[in-house]
Amino acid sequence: MSTTFATEVRVYFEDTDFSGRVYHGAYIRFLERGRTELLRASGLDHAALAAQDPPIYFTLRRIDVTFHGPAVIDDLLTIETSPIEAGRANFLLDQRILRESTRLVSARAELCLIDARGRPQRPSPEVRAALSPTPV
Repeated sequence: MSTTFATEVRVYFEDTDFSGRVYHGAYIRFLERGRTELLRASGLDHAALAAQDPPIYFTLRRIDVTFHGPAVIDDLLTIETSPIEAGRANFLLDQRILRESTRLVSARAELCLIDARGRPQRPSPEVRAALSPTPV
């Protein structure tokens, strides 16, 4: 897989605030979709990870978001997600939301793997491969 994965979302009325621009919380949902689609494209999904024995889950530990410009209803946005660091139980991802070539949002997300009790877990080789910046 390429080091950058891209997926698209369309802006709907429900994503906007009273000004007609995308509400800041909607961008967080869009970024989550980008991370989820990266996993899915790598052959993984949240349901399969939760169904394994023992189950593991991703949790967002930290996200740093910078807003550069607004999106509005009917815009087609591209969410780009790039793994930049793989730790023992955490992963750092760089994300961007673009409208055509215009950057609207930049984000850096740190994900952790946890078990059902919320304790950090080491990733399987498949998870590590999916979220590593270079092939393992």
